[in-house]
Amino acid sequence: MKFRRRQKNYFNRILVVRTDRIGDVVLTTPVLKALRENYPESHIAMMVNPQTKELLEDNPYLNEVIVYDKDKKDKGMLGFWRFILELKRKRFDLAIVLHTKNRLNLITYLADIKRRAGYKNNKFGFLLTDKLMDIRPLGLKHEVDYCLDILRKLGLKISDKIPYIAVKKEDMDSVGNILEAEGIGSSTALTTGRDIKIAAIHPGSSCISKRWPRERFVVLANRLVEDYGLKVILIASGEENEAIANEIAKQIRYPVLNLSGKLSLGQLSALLKRCVIFISNDSGPVHIASAVGTPVVSIFGRNQAGLSPARWAPVGRKDAYLHKEVGCSICLAHNCNIGFDCLKAITVEDVLKAVDDILKA
Repeated sequence: MKFRRRQKNYFNRILVVRTDRIGDVVLTTPVLKALRENYPESHIAMMVNPQTKELLEDNPYLNEVIVYDKDKKDKGMLGFWRFILELKRKRFDLAIVLHTKNRLNLITYLADIKRRAGYKNNKFGFLLTDKLMDIRPLGLKHEVDYCLDILRKLGLKISDKIPYIAVKKEDMDSVGNILEAEGIGSSTALTTGRDIKIAAIHPGSSCISKRWPRERFVVLANRLVEDYGLKVILIASGEENEAIANEIAKQIRYPVLNLSGKLSLGQLSALLKRCVIFISNDSGPVHIASAVGTPVVSIFGRNQAGLSPARWAPVGRKDAYLHKEVGCSICLAHNCNIGFDCLKAITVEDVLKAVDDILKA
């Protein structure tokens, strides 16, 4: 869908800035679609960190992905100014700054980008020309809507709020080869006449306050095999999360494919696209799965303002999340002194009920 170009407030070269984590970047992709619909002929770029670049490659709404590597190539004052000069040469006339860091407001200002829209919550917020107060930590609505609020302030129309990731052919082929080698690929289906359906499980997360008990993931995996005939694949990244996945894999009664620490983000996107369901703690891969169209069951514990499902739940049309109140007046997150009762309150049967509802829909 394309909207008619507006002569007033028209921008030829637009930069979207989001240099934080995986989930944040994925949940920004509806902004890209909205910008493309409002400005079909404009050059649209997105500035990200090196770790999330893969998520935006081949995105149909983007002309360019710009990597800001503050820890290596763009490190220090020399790297900082070199990056600004390179950005200045690109002659952007609008910046949408969605990561509220002083450095990013300063970069877009020094790069001579005339209009700079974003959230004001730091001492360099005055460098923005179009700003909203940053109330995202209150978690009154979803992160997608908070991002789109900046476009609404600019008077743009919004048609869709669903995140989108383009899965590259080379990643689909690479994952296809991995599955073929494990006997769960397309050739196996042709030979046996049986299509093997995959459920991916992500038992890790960035914080202990987000991790459902690992023994329940073991029971869940066994039931997915026994009740639904699914092939279970485990994913995780980072030393601590990979150790959790490895421990779980050893305890499951049936053969599972443990791909923890073995996939790039592009390959992960391709794998999740091949799954019939993805079950995970609150984490970035939840939003990747949702963005490639795979139904998600996401498990939430803490209900701290700004960190709850109200802001971070998956937003796909078939997605579900599980969260239970356990009477905490204040959430202490990783400093919980009651043993994370919110996570323990979610049972295996709760998760299986959500799985059943999705698979039978």
